[in-house]
Amino acid sequence: MDGLIERFAKMESAGVPTLGRRPHIVIVGAGFGGLTAAMRLKPAEADVTVIDRRNHHLFQPLLYQVATAALSPADIAAPIRGILAGQGNAHVVLGEVTGVDVAGRAVLLGERRIPYDQLVIATGARESYFGHDEWGAVTSGLKTIEDATVMRRRVLMAFERAEDSDDPEERRRLLTFAIIGGGPTGVELAGALAELAKAALARDFRRIDPTTARIVLIEAGPRLLPSFPPRLSEVAERDLARLGVELRLGAKVMRCDDCGAELEDGRIESRTLIWAAGVAASPAARWLGIEPGRGGRVPAGPDLTVPGHPEIFVIGDTAEVAGPEGTLPGVAPVAKQEGAYVARVVTARLTGKPPPPAFRYASIGNLATIGRRAAVVDFGWLRLTGRLAWLVWGIAHIYFLIGFRNRMTVAIDWLWSYLTYQRGARLITGDNARMSPASIQSNRASKP
Repeated sequence: MDGLIERFAKMESAGVPTLGRRPHIVIVGAGFGGLTAAMRLKPAEADVTVIDRRNHHLFQPLLYQVATAALSPADIAAPIRGILAGQGNAHVVLGEVTGVDVAGRAVLLGERRIPYDQLVIATGARESYFGHDEWGAVTSGLKTIEDATVMRRRVLMAFERAEDSDDPEERRRLLTFAIIGGGPTGVELAGALAELAKAALARDFRRIDPTTARIVLIEAGPRLLPSFPPRLSEVAERDLARLGVELRLGAKVMRCDDCGAELEDGRIESRTLIWAAGVAASPAARWLGIEPGRGGRVPAGPDLTVPGHPEIFVIGDTAEVAGPEGTLPGVAPVAKQEGAYVARVVTARLTGKPPPPAFRYASIGNLATIGRRAAVVDFGWLRLTGRLAWLVWGIAHIYFLIGFRNRMTVAIDWLWSYLTYQRGARLITGDNARMSPASIQSNRASKP
């Protein structure tokens, strides 16, 4: 009898009701991790609620292609309700989480409370300016569709303003694009911008020559792609140089303003500064009332739960999870595997089966593309460069897109772009087209 009581107590502490009602699992965030967890819980005898402040799931690895006019936003996003439409135990709530009542086991959306038995927090990440948050007002980040369309607008408007400018100095500023951060996002953006200027826009203007646009990639470390092997970093540097990208390695940014960036060894005059240097986790640690780890992440235990709270899981960019070579990176494969693992843990609890072993990430490799004909791929046991790597990169990204329509649309757009050098999404839309960078940032901040 004592053993049965102890078992029930453990089930209650882990968020498994013992009084006959269906358990309620709440998932905050419909990114790669949260959506994977929700879909894997389809067979579970439980109610699953997915909360997100946007109505769509976004394929972030291709967001830079929206920003550089290669793809449209709808090509890389899908409505959350549509994805989960066939899942009878799933319910979607559109809203922004403002906190978590840990003691009362409820997620807070303003004054609204959504109770949970088990909670999965997968809220992703935002830009980190390393203590200089004021730089956000004069740089463009790349985390959401709104960010990508604003960046596309700023890039295309820079060429339009250069066409109309009679001031040579201002024209040079407008045709200089500075990307801060030499990780995969920065490298892919640099290659895409170089091809946009030197191919897609090459014959569109009369007073300026877009091929003279200056693309500068700034990295504080000694090499690009620090998560890749040094040899692949060297290949990426060579391929970017071939595209005409100017590399500034070992260059620390000291100051940013709406006319350029101040480096330790000089200044780059530019009207378009793009931030791809760092990320910080969502405010989940503050919601839970615990001390955040590196980058604001929530330290997670071996089973991805918050220490002392077996009913709360943290995954993806929200979680600080130890791997064999340090903290696991905030990339899509990690989040997807963590989401699938959490679904297995929850299912085991619901069915009374033993929990799975501690989470272990199985790396499927790193990939980054450099323009339309080159990429670097690191599978550990196999490393590829050049066109073959580019083909592998493309197949992998199409495969992981959600929805047959998106896969087909992206494949056709890429084929058309490859054959013609054209980019069909070169649209300047929205009132922000006439705004300064600071005005754009202010406008973004004012939106819910």
